[in-house]
Amino acid sequence: MAQKKLVRFTELNTFENVLQFPQNIKGKWDDHFKNDHPIVLELACGKGEYALGLARLYPDKNFIGVDIKGNRLWAGAKKALKEELHNVAFLRVQIEQLQQYFAQGEVREIWITFPDPQLRFSKAKKRLTHPRFLRIYHQLLKTGGLIHLKTDSPNLYRFTKEVLYLYNCTIVKDADDLYKEDALSEELKIKTYYESLDIAESNRIHYLAFQLPPVLADAQKDLELKEAIRYELDSR
Repeated sequence: MAQKKLVRFTELNTFENVLQFPQNIKGKWDDHFKNDHPIVLELACGKGEYALGLARLYPDKNFIGVDIKGNRLWAGAKKALKEELHNVAFLRVQIEQLQQYFAQGEVREIWITFPDPQLRFSKAKKRLTHPRFLRIYHQLLKTGGLIHLKTDSPNLYRFTKEVLYLYNCTIVKDADDLYKEDALSEELKIKTYYESLDIAESNRIHYLAFQLPPVLADAQKDLELKEAIRYELDSR
């Protein structure tokens, strides 16, 4: 397995659709894609199933899968090259570093698909819908840009709704059991490898689409969130 990973990492360096800790890319993604189409991110993309699926649906948009694990990115990048999907790329960086790679308002939408729910109380700040991440997204997104969350974790779903309430975000769509919704859009029918595993054993998929407010509350509000999480845990 280690040898296989080594081979993939070596090959990853040759892929034109993979950027690993690139320099001087901030504000210049139009140059990379050679067009000025809207940019959409898939965060913690793994093998990039969602970025690939969206790229197939929307050839007039550019999609970037972001993950730190090169072995996983290799699979998505390889498939994109094979299918000649020129509107998808993969960025190997930490999500905490996104502001180094995107200018203010350079991103139109963000998808967070089946992230690690970080169930332990001590790990709450690592949840990708925690306000410390929302503040990062706020710096990248165009005004009114959508953030999408798909998860099989009821805990992450409830946590995110609490965050959206406390920080005055606008919920555009809220589906507690997504696949029971009528007239589901094609983009919401895309399924990732991790979705098929149903790790949370919840037998349902939760979905939220939301917009950030013009100004996000500062860290003082984070104390209210921390107490809300603690209260929920104590009430179980």
